[in-house]
Amino acid sequence: MTTVASFEIKHRQFLDANGKPVSKKLPDFAKDTELLRSLYADMMRLRVFDAKAYALQRTGNMGTYPASLGQEAIGIGYGSVMTKEDVLIPYYRSTGGLLKHGVTMEEILLYWGGNEAGSDYSVAREDFPICVPIANQCLHATGVATAIKMRGQKRAVVTEIGEGGTSEGDFYEGINVAGIWNLGVVFVINNNKWAISVPSEIQTACDTYAQKAISAGIEGIQVDGNDIIAMREVSDYALDKARNGGGATLIEAVSYRLCDHTTADDASRYRDKEEVEKGWQEEPVLRLRKYLESQKAWSDKDEDKLKEELAAEIEQAVENYRNTPVPPPEAMFDNLYAELPDSVRQQRQAAIKRGAQ
Repeated sequence: MTTVASFEIKHRQFLDANGKPVSKKLPDFAKDTELLRSLYADMMRLRVFDAKAYALQRTGNMGTYPASLGQEAIGIGYGSVMTKEDVLIPYYRSTGGLLKHGVTMEEILLYWGGNEAGSDYSVAREDFPICVPIANQCLHATGVATAIKMRGQKRAVVTEIGEGGTSEGDFYEGINVAGIWNLGVVFVINNNKWAISVPSEIQTACDTYAQKAISAGIEGIQVDGNDIIAMREVSDYALDKARNGGGATLIEAVSYRLCDHTTADDASRYRDKEEVEKGWQEEPVLRLRKYLESQKAWSDKDEDKLKEELAAEIEQAVENYRNTPVPPPEAMFDNLYAELPDSVRQQRQAAIKRGAQ
């Protein structure tokens, strides 16, 4: 018997859980302390925004919401290297990527508040609406990437998925066609260890989620998803490759979900307290802050100022959200077709009548 093929999966990390470099040489961008300070502020913005969204849901002012607590470096990492021309195909926990690509807090709140106007992005006009059905976004991403390739454009497509979603057929179909057609897609797996209440060890027999790329003939890389420097570097590499005809990349970002799956979940029913405590010791925000402090680039004064600025920014977004008129019932039928079919038109008229009662 002979070996006809062999593979390896590489892991990327620059900062350990205590914010100390594990490599003598950091990427060139990591020498820019102002950039790292801005990335820290972005992760804090996401964390504070998520907390506010939770409060809105708990007080009956918004629907179900999925936070990114403990996973902030993932979306902020890839979002920080996307260009305006790139396209984001988000899933429900892609808030960080959406914010970095120009989607406003108000728009995100509107979406989760049940107002589809939140999907009509004012800046990122070609980014897709948030995808809640599991793994559908992978096929959407390959469709967009196919159109970009046919047009001969140098643009990358980014889509994100939870590790549990990689068990879905749509995921495998998506990475397969991306490999066959050499599409410029970056698939980011948020491996936060829990697919709602299902842990990784009974989700897959693979040693890594990154190795699933092998079945599609594309490159797979595992990165410490709590290390914003590593996340940004790997994302920059994959996006540049995608824009320039190098094909697709699958990035497994290893992190940990410190919050419930959504506001409709209670993670304490299925997770050990010790496991969660360990997750808090490795989370991305404190990790970067420790590094910045070691470089004399962050202080308690900076922290207090940032928190004050973020509180004001988010309160303004919430006020805008609350002051947005509630759409009439018939709005659910708008923006679906260029011209409504008769059957749907009749449903719309029925909704108008019901709303008038």
